[in-house]
Amino acid sequence: MIKKLFRNLLLTLIAFTFWQCNNDHNLEHDGHENHSETGETHSEHDELEGHEDHDESEEIDVIISDKEMKEFGIITQIAGGGELQLHVNLTGEIIIPPDNLAHIYPRFDGIVKKVLKSVGDKVTIGEVLAIIESNESLSEYEVKSLIKGTVIEKHLTQGEVINDSDHGFVIADLQTVWAQLQIFQKDLPYIKIGQKVEVSAGKGFTATNGSVSYISPVIDERTRTATCRIILDNQDDMWRPGLFINGRVTTVNILVNILIPKTAVEIINGENVIFVRAHEGFSPRHISIGRINDKTLEVIDGLKPGEEFISTGGFTLKAELQKSEFGDGHAH
Repeated sequence: MIKKLFRNLLLTLIAFTFWQCNNDHNLEHDGHENHSETGETHSEHDELEGHEDHDESEEIDVIISDKEMKEFGIITQIAGGGELQLHVNLTGEIIIPPDNLAHIYPRFDGIVKKVLKSVGDKVTIGEVLAIIESNESLSEYEVKSLIKGTVIEKHLTQGEVINDSDHGFVIADLQTVWAQLQIFQKDLPYIKIGQKVEVSAGKGFTATNGSVSYISPVIDERTRTATCRIILDNQDDMWRPGLFINGRVTTVNILVNILIPKTAVEIINGENVIFVRAHEGFSPRHISIGRINDKTLEVIDGLKPGEEFISTGGFTLKAELQKSEFGDGHAH
């Protein structure tokens, strides 16, 4: 009887100990979950605060005085819409219109007695170019210019015997020349007669505006290009035949809401950025760019009509902004 009572008491003690251990384990587990939840909430809060700090850091004003702006050539502009011209860029050369050329040869074989004009000389209609003594009559006759223009070739000298058409003069009227541009196949659909063209020849040459007056109906078999022609006034002799030129053909005009010069855009950390008036200075702002040509571009996001921005000289503020990242400069 005593043995049975002792056995029951021992079983009860073992059961109580097992229950106590299990309960302690559950409490520890619950504490761990609560700590984990608190940690996750704390982590999300930290990320939120960090994000807010990041947004605030983007609102950086670069302080610059009016005197400094003038000194560094910084120019501002008010954002607004405009006409965006899309272009096709072509290359070519200046040529002489065929009707402006005259090949003048002596009529009879003979000896060149006098040469009165040289390459580069200006001549008028009927002006004497050379005097030839004819072999047939032994009399002298005059070789005269048939057009007004400039001597561009001379193929005879005094005392020379002439007996073929290789001897003579070439006269060109250079008051009007052609800008002949090459059109590759990919650009052909966009080039039309009447379109405006800006013709330029690089540094030292003033660009001239004209329009497409002709497009060749066939493709050159050798170059695989068509040609278009722009008639240029050349009273000042600037456009010399053979000169290499560029032609910027305006293919379409588009009205856009925000149009800014390309000089306004700076690249910061790989992003397109402009500097917009804010408080006492200018704040860098990311923009999204739409259509673009070689001088202006469309802004589709990041700039509103009426806002003042730096159109020229933004690289100075970019430098100040980068200096501020190292604890020096005027950015705040």
